[in-house]
Amino acid sequence: MINKNFMGMVVVVAGIAGGYWWFNHSPKSEVQGENYQLVPVKRADIEEVVTAQGKLEPKEYVDVGAQVAGQLKKVLVEIGDVVKKGTLLAEIESTMYASRVAADKAHLRTLHAQTEEQQAQIALAQQQYLRNQRLLKSRAVSQEVLESSKATFDIAQAGLASLKAQIEEAESNLEGDVANLSYTKIFAPMDGTVVLQTAREGQTLNVNQSAPVIVQLANLDTMTVRAQVAEADVMDLKPGMSVRFSPLGALDRRWQGTVRQILPTPEVINDVVLYNALVDVDNRDRDLLMGMSTQMFFVIGKATNALIVPFSALGKRLPEQDSSEGRAYQIKLQQDKNIIEKTIYVGLTNRTEAQVRAGLSENDLVVGSSKPEPPKSGVQKMRYPGGPRL
Repeated sequence: MINKNFMGMVVVVAGIAGGYWWFNHSPKSEVQGENYQLVPVKRADIEEVVTAQGKLEPKEYVDVGAQVAGQLKKVLVEIGDVVKKGTLLAEIESTMYASRVAADKAHLRTLHAQTEEQQAQIALAQQQYLRNQRLLKSRAVSQEVLESSKATFDIAQAGLASLKAQIEEAESNLEGDVANLSYTKIFAPMDGTVVLQTAREGQTLNVNQSAPVIVQLANLDTMTVRAQVAEADVMDLKPGMSVRFSPLGALDRRWQGTVRQILPTPEVINDVVLYNALVDVDNRDRDLLMGMSTQMFFVIGKATNALIVPFSALGKRLPEQDSSEGRAYQIKLQQDKNIIEKTIYVGLTNRTEAQVRAGLSENDLVVGSSKPEPPKSGVQKMRYPGGPRL
């Protein structure tokens, strides 16, 4: 008969052996008192983006206003109308301006008649002066008579010069009044859509105090998103960069665009410094409307079939070891059933994943619970992985 004590010892030894095997083969263990999970290094696509909020506005628009004062007689368009360049949009009461033009023309006719009379007087004065010159040689007239005729001739010529100057002034006044009369009819300066009407029929427009706007025209074929980007992220943006965005009312749809310009002057809102990035997008289908709010995704970089580790696996940042391979981080790696620390170099990152450029191979097992140090800027960029995901 087998000794019961011996059987008990066998059970104890088997339990210890089983526990040892489970400890060494289980994917969960402890490192410095923390539970962790081993995660394999895999290959996948990764994308790094900066996010921002934006507003849609037309790229090209113009405020069509009045250049002369008066009562707005007619408005011939409504909001939403599509017009061509040269289309009559509105009319201002023109009676006063038409009467000024008529008065200018009458004044010009009077001056031209006076000019003809003055030319006749010049001709007469010239004849008298020439005759007196001949008579003076035969002493038929005195020197005083000759000089008097010469003065009459000079005065007549000066009168003609004065009339010509008055004609030039009258023509200038007529030109200005004709222009003012033409301004009573307001035409579209560009092709576009009427998006705003701020004046109504019967309203009196006063151009001396302000420049009254009657309607606003916009070319809606190309829209611009004015995105407000935080100062911590704006250095990553460049003109020509690819952007995708979705209106807040249609987050399941995406539009593509490019960065046209980053305005150099920031806006400060609640002590937060924001820079405006302008993104142009085709809108010939008219799906995008003015004033829509958008969620912007500026694509900083993409990598396909790259080595990927969880962002949570990144440990301490080692800035003194950064190189052309990327940013240096310390991670924990399983090697020969032991957990060791190793330096790796990281490229693109987002909130969940990081691209490994050097230091790891596919299927290596890394500890996935280490928490990376926060960025030095104190601002965590909103970055998303693996293609256009909202």
